[in-house]
Amino acid sequence: MIVVAVSGLLLVIGAVLAVLRVERGPSMLDRAVALDIITSILVIGVALEAAWSRRLDTMPILAALALVGFISSVTVSRYAAIEPEDEGRIRTAEEIAAEDAERHALEEEAAAREAGEDPL
Repeated sequence: MIVVAVSGLLLVIGAVLAVLRVERGPSMLDRAVALDIITSILVIGVALEAAWSRRLDTMPILAALALVGFISSVTVSRYAAIEPEDEGRIRTAEEIAAEDAERHALEEEAAAREAGEDPL
């Protein structure tokens, strides 16, 4: 009983940490790995329940979950292999602010050129 409770608690902690990684990212591959971890935790949770209740009829569920996890990992890795490194990445607030500042400086420089002033 104690082993099952401790194992379940560790699985819940791992799932919460994986959900946080899915939320925060920062890249698509970080999120994909976290989702793969969540799938693995789900498989382990079902196996833990099957061992606790001494039931073998959950084996098809375990096989299906493991197959879904494998196929999703392969699909994401094939997609990531052809995607440019920075494509689809969620930018941080600092990166957005730096890009906005750079864009604003370029607009000011262009406006100064149009007005006939020397920007430097």
